[in-house]
Amino acid sequence: MSGHSKWHNIQQKKGKVDAKRGKIFTKIGKELMVAAKSGGSNPDTNTKLRDVIAKAKAANMPQDTITRAIKKAAGELDSVHYEEIVYEGYGPAGTAVIVEVLTDNKNRSAGNVRYAFSRNGGNMGNSGCVAFMFQKKGQLVIEKIDNLDEDELMMMALDAGAEDFAAEDEVYIVTTSPEDFGAVREALEGNGLEFLEAEVKGIPDTYTAIDEETAVKFQKMIDALEDDDDVQNVYHNAEFPEGFEE
Repeated sequence: MSGHSKWHNIQQKKGKVDAKRGKIFTKIGKELMVAAKSGGSNPDTNTKLRDVIAKAKAANMPQDTITRAIKKAAGELDSVHYEEIVYEGYGPAGTAVIVEVLTDNKNRSAGNVRYAFSRNGGNMGNSGCVAFMFQKKGQLVIEKIDNLDEDELMMMALDAGAEDFAAEDEVYIVTTSPEDFGAVREALEGNGLEFLEAEVKGIPDTYTAIDEETAVKFQKMIDALEDDDDVQNVYHNAEFPEGFEE
């Protein structure tokens, strides 16, 4: 089986994790709080919370930090209310971009996202302008290690309900439907597997190749969006040139 998962695009983001770890933890902490407030603080009965915990663990978020965020949500049910908003737009060279936001001030968020697009050669579009080019999929990224048999892992993933399995240079990528993500993740975790990435995300149907000059502009736009405290996730269909470095 195969997939167009573009691990080098994921690597581009992963290379910045150490520099932005505090901000990443803050964003995931907000997701943990929202999930706990909406479905309760017990992950055994809150599937959304279980999924966000898996995302947190994949980002190497300490367990005590995860627990603290959940407890904070349980103790502040009537505190800050975060609204989930999705913005869509175009980056340089007509690339498609989706921005997911959790905010307590949508006017601030809309202005910041619009500015990040416009100052870096893009423009924010209307709702639905690029969403049709993406599908929501669960994605589990597993590092290739010597004692991990590819065929066994593929069968394990497919038997658990995965839609697709792809082997790339450094990783295996398991793709699921959003509905089956939790079950597949838990089945693989039950077999002792750990993930470099574990989340439901927007996967583009096709990719747009960009050259080096465009890639620099595009990366500045993505960085500006991801640096915004209200922005939780950014999905796009840009295919960076091989070996591109910011």
